[in-house]
Amino acid sequence: MRVDLFDFDLPEERIALRPAVPRDSARMLRVDADGALADFAVTDLADLLEPGDALVFNDTKVIPAQLEGFRVRDDNQQRISATLHMRSGPDRWKAFVRPGKRIKQGDRLHFGGDGVTCLSGVLDATAGTRGEGGELELIFDLSGPALDEAIMSTGHIPLPPYIASKRGEDDQDRKDYQTIYAREDGAVAAPTAGLHFTPELFARLDARGISRHFVTLHVGAGTFLPVKVDDTTQHLMHSEIGHVSAETATALNAVHVRGGRVVSVGTTSLRLLESATSEDGTVQEWSGPTDIFITPGYRFRAVDVLMTNFHLPRSTLFMLVSAFSGFETMHAAYRHAIDNNYRFYSYGDASLLFRQDAP
Repeated sequence: MRVDLFDFDLPEERIALRPAVPRDSARMLRVDADGALADFAVTDLADLLEPGDALVFNDTKVIPAQLEGFRVRDDNQQRISATLHMRSGPDRWKAFVRPGKRIKQGDRLHFGGDGVTCLSGVLDATAGTRGEGGELELIFDLSGPALDEAIMSTGHIPLPPYIASKRGEDDQDRKDYQTIYAREDGAVAAPTAGLHFTPELFARLDARGISRHFVTLHVGAGTFLPVKVDDTTQHLMHSEIGHVSAETATALNAVHVRGGRVVSVGTTSLRLLESATSEDGTVQEWSGPTDIFITPGYRFRAVDVLMTNFHLPRSTLFMLVSAFSGFETMHAAYRHAIDNNYRFYSYGDASLLFRQDAP
């Protein structure tokens, strides 16, 4: 499909720079399978679902994956910025580095120092090979837990570009840009639909008889990259590492057998579940990289309801929700959201989408 079909005009003032307080006070637009729209709040979620439904959360934990430093070659230095994307070994990460074209394999990179008084750097690496998508492999001098600790002390929270271009990262973001159930280190970006949940909302869902299940997909920096091609068939998705346990797979299959619905909290959970589900709709234990790219025409196998935030124009995520609830329906829903002052993107409001072709 043509990428420009997924474009829309979004006023800049609709972009949220801070989350709602409390988190579950954010607004939520319900989009029914027939295209009907209704305004609610995230606090209403338990009443909008049914006993026996199952929520699936991505429990990945955001790490401070933005590294600032210097490239050193002979006696020359150049300031660089690296966003870690996906771990490729105990001492290795794939990363998007700016400016990247001037970095050659074998260059020494020093992160965390000022390049003068701390030339040795807090965290040192060697530039490795470059991937098809432009990412560079960084081979660090440290490995395993020692590398993890150095990244935690050296790195910054990689705020999405549409926030970072308007303000700097601060200590509050280390709290705000993390779900309350995050536990598996490795994400570069938060699974933002999950940012809306609070202990109080969990209690209401429990009382309603709605179960909770967890999967892990380490969201990579590729989620921030714009679609630069004219046709969706030409777009390259970057892989992300995920895991679905046998216990979770068994539980979700039982939900469907009982007639309940699988409700994905976020597009990351959805993409992982769809990767782990066979043609007959059976969710399976699964582990590994996924680069699944969902556009209109995709037949969903696992997920019946999707809770997600409002996404960028021309983005792969707007393509995904258009596949889930219908192209025309989602354009109408986004027009409604813009006209009614919904807040967009990572710190913005939510939508609750009921699958167009759900049984």
